[in-house]
Amino acid sequence: MANSLSINGTDYVEFYVGNAKQAAHFYQSAFGFQPVAYAGLETGLKDRTSYVLRQNKITFVLTAALTPDSPVAEHQRMHGDGVKVIALWVDDARKSHEDTVAKGATSYIEPYDISDEHGEVVLSGIKTYAETVHIFVERKNYNGPFLPGFTEWNPEYKPENTGLMYVDHIVGNVGWGEMDQVAEFYRTVMGFDQLVSFDDKDISTEFTALKSKVMASDNLRIKFPINEPANGLKRSQIEEYLDFYIGAGTQHVAMATDDIVATIKQQRNRGVDFLYVPETYYDTVTERVGEIEENMETLKGLKILIDRDKDGYLLQLFTKPVQDRPTFFFEVIQRKGAKSFGKGNFQALFESIEHEQSLRGTL
Repeated sequence: MANSLSINGTDYVEFYVGNAKQAAHFYQSAFGFQPVAYAGLETGLKDRTSYVLRQNKITFVLTAALTPDSPVAEHQRMHGDGVKVIALWVDDARKSHEDTVAKGATSYIEPYDISDEHGEVVLSGIKTYAETVHIFVERKNYNGPFLPGFTEWNPEYKPENTGLMYVDHIVGNVGWGEMDQVAEFYRTVMGFDQLVSFDDKDISTEFTALKSKVMASDNLRIKFPINEPANGLKRSQIEEYLDFYIGAGTQHVAMATDDIVATIKQQRNRGVDFLYVPETYYDTVTERVGEIEENMETLKGLKILIDRDKDGYLLQLFTKPVQDRPTFFFEVIQRKGAKSFGKGNFQALFESIEHEQSLRGTL
């Protein structure tokens, strides 16, 4: 099944936002994304406008409503700024749609062709959990900047990139008792395998807990951890997300870099807010992760987390929510052989998130 989908990677991630023009400026200025393409009134759209930004292999589409009755407006009113589309680059969008629907998926977009002077693209789509959808993108016969219907966007303002390379994984939060159902969807409909799972003993603090299963395509280019709440003394980060997002959705996108020190330095200088990591975290980290190539004092100064598995180690750091609602955020990650997800950092990470929750009065 996984082979029949022939997923090559993440094509793009589309966010529905309140103001796409201002959001685009933020992603350029704070994270170093480069302008690529635009669609709106000038290109014939009447209900929405979209700005496309890219950094190496990461493509984000920021879409906002032009009319109050637009589906984009309804989605943003309900959920705030958040991910609507996780688009997958496939060899055959028609077959991907046919196979997944035959396995039980609900169709979101029937296969169709779009073309312009740069060639042809085939698109189709299915629904996943809650309102999140997958669009299958077949672009082997297209060499334009993004998709037909978009025009090149080439403004004067182009701050340098910050070294982000590709989407490492995308995490979804679902409601109580829904994790197994969503994981089974990815297993039976998409042909994914379960890479790893964590229970409330693995992911817990004194006050809160959650469960997670990581589903992955056979080539490991697509990895979707799926979280659900678990019983604890106080309200967990997953419960807070579900309350403010008004249901299930994408919690964060992890973006890989080849030099996390340089990336985090630049992003901090540009105003990106990262979660606080207490200095006591570094008192015992060397005993846990062993020898690493990076200077520990540099990592400590930038508050970068470190973890190790049997294949190597990783370095990671998480932003605070990038909109007013305490929902969606980003992870920056550098893998030095490790294939895991920073299990050794869960305690410090969740205590930091709980600190932010307490400041918001939502713990």
